[in-house]
Amino acid sequence: MKKSLLALACGAFAYGAAEFVMMGILPQAARDMHVSIPTAGNFISAYAIGVCVGTLMLIFGRKMGPKKLILIFMVIALAGDLFSSFAPNATLLVIGRFISGLPHGAFFGTSALVAKTLAEPGKEAKAVSLTITGQTVANMLGVPAGTFIAEHLSWRLAFLILAGVAALTVLLVAVWVPRVEPVKDAGILGQFKFLTKPGPWLVLIAVFTGNTGIFSWWSYVSPWLQKVGGYSSGTVPLLMMLAGFAMVVGGLVGGHLTDHWRSAGTAGLGQCLSVIGLVLVFFVPGNKLDTAIFTFIIAFALFFISTPQQLLLAEAGKGGGELIGGAAVQVAFNFGNAVGSAVGGGMLNMSHMNYHFTALGGIPFALTATILLAVYSLRYETDTDAYERLQPIDV
Repeated sequence: MKKSLLALACGAFAYGAAEFVMMGILPQAARDMHVSIPTAGNFISAYAIGVCVGTLMLIFGRKMGPKKLILIFMVIALAGDLFSSFAPNATLLVIGRFISGLPHGAFFGTSALVAKTLAEPGKEAKAVSLTITGQTVANMLGVPAGTFIAEHLSWRLAFLILAGVAALTVLLVAVWVPRVEPVKDAGILGQFKFLTKPGPWLVLIAVFTGNTGIFSWWSYVSPWLQKVGGYSSGTVPLLMMLAGFAMVVGGLVGGHLTDHWRSAGTAGLGQCLSVIGLVLVFFVPGNKLDTAIFTFIIAFALFFISTPQQLLLAEAGKGGGELIGGAAVQVAFNFGNAVGSAVGGGMLNMSHMNYHFTALGGIPFALTATILLAVYSLRYETDTDAYERLQPIDV
């Protein structure tokens, strides 16, 4: 891997761990802050809302070089993680999580542009997937480590370590990432011109509904593994590691397939797999083996679809809207995260804390995403050479 991509992957690790670690430490954070599990879902939603709001930074930073933007984003993440680590109550933890999420979407939109620019021709999806691998590795190693630290030491220490990773990323980006020319300045409105077409909206709505469906269940994965799977809290970090491994594999396979086939078609396949996983979570009573398998399936699907969706919007934004396009995917992703957390919490309250029902709440959303991606692929990708480019993939 190029050093520049490694630096971007380190930043993706910092953001991925900051976003997902709360799912693993939710019981400890809720207990320490004296709130219920459904109420603690706000710690997840606050980060996601920050992502949505923070993308506006790209509007006013459109004339800056991508490298400078990434450095600014990492400093904000550093501040938010420190704030979360020392938050004395639930309200201030929500604020800290909001700050941490502000640069998330802008970072991934900008890093995708840098990765594409530095990639060899025909390997753009692979380059983007390598940077996103930092986010999946965060789920394989960072989230389980954070869960373990929360269980045996303190959940606050997890955020303190993440602040250190953000500081490291600042150093690596400064040294290893070369200067990349700013995107064409199309003006404030010009950055959003691509949104006047229906295609990008199909993808964005699919990202939103797909993640709403998955996060309705995933937001409460830690207590689900304990209540349904019968795992002890001390074993949950191992299951988080399994999920992270599934995300790494899913991200790499999805990125590789995207370079050889349809982007929306690839994303649609992954979203269909998530629907199957959620159906199994709801209908199967569950034991240790079942819950481990279902966790692997849905985690694999979650990041299998990430790279193709990122590239679809980055391509749609060509001509001045590349950064907004790439960031828009993260906005839709995290808006779905926030809504999904609320849907799952509502299903828990309605079902008297039956954790199977978190998946039931997500199934209609994930199914909608599958249909939208299929419509996009049939409408916009049928007349391409996708079938001719389809070839065997060695995994």
